Amino acid sequence: MIEIDVIGTPAPQGSKRHVGNGRMVESSKKVKPWRAAITAEALNHTFGPWPYVAVFATFRLQRPKSHYRTGRFADQLRADAPVYPARYPDVDKLCRSTLDGLKAGGAFGDDAQVVILGARKVYVDHGQEPGARIRVYPVL
Repeated sequence: MIEIDVIGTPAPQGSKRHVGNGRMVESSKKVKPWRAAITAEALNHTFGPWPYVAVFATFRLQRPKSHYRTGRFADQLRADAPVYPARYPDVDKLCRSTLDGLKAGGAFGDDAQVVILGARKVYVDHGQEPGARIRVYPVL
């Protein structure tokens, strides 16, 4: 098992837009730096020549300021603050950009080798940075 901890803002790989002459570009400008961060971290590890892999990712997202109280209690969560980020970005689109970054970093040769995929989104706690903890396992 290889574990990678990526610091940065997780970005979803969504739809592309047509810019003319048959060229398509990513809709989000955040995808490229997110994939680059994953690739850089993956290149620091040695992955086996595994024919099948399982990938599990925990995406750590920043809480909106509206989840916190105001005034002298500004460091405390509001009572009605949600526990999980059931909002943008979609977890499946976060996985798409993450798998592309892992592939570029040599974790596997093709996304088709990923036969098991698990993911979750959580909010970061105070003192934590947004990012992702990614585990890549060989499937035997």
